[in-house]
Amino acid sequence: MGTRVAYPIQIKEMAIQMKQDKIPVKTIMEELGIKNKTQIETWWRWYRYGENHRLVQPVGKQYSYGKGPKELSTETQLKNENNFLKMHIDALKKYKELERVWNQKYL
Repeated sequence: MGTRVAYPIQIKEMAIQMKQDKIPVKTIMEELGIKNKTQIETWWRWYRYGENHRLVQPVGKQYSYGKGPKELSTETQLKNENNFLKMHIDALKKYKELERVWNQKYL
């Protein structure tokens, strides 16, 4: 089994930002020196589900559902929840637009 790599939070955030900008995963891996595409997908999933506290957890440390490090302030927790809700609103807007286009095309 390979050795585990602990990526700094800045690398994780840059990878998420690049993924948001629709940059291919292979390019993200090359530019940031990330060894496995699954790692980027995991960070992206955590971001999408508002689990930003998991980005700062130590390698191999898994927090229970709904729990994160005790160091997170209420403000940080609220910011994480706000980002999560914004993402859901954006997804619903995209869905409504797709639904509108579909209705124009097929109805």
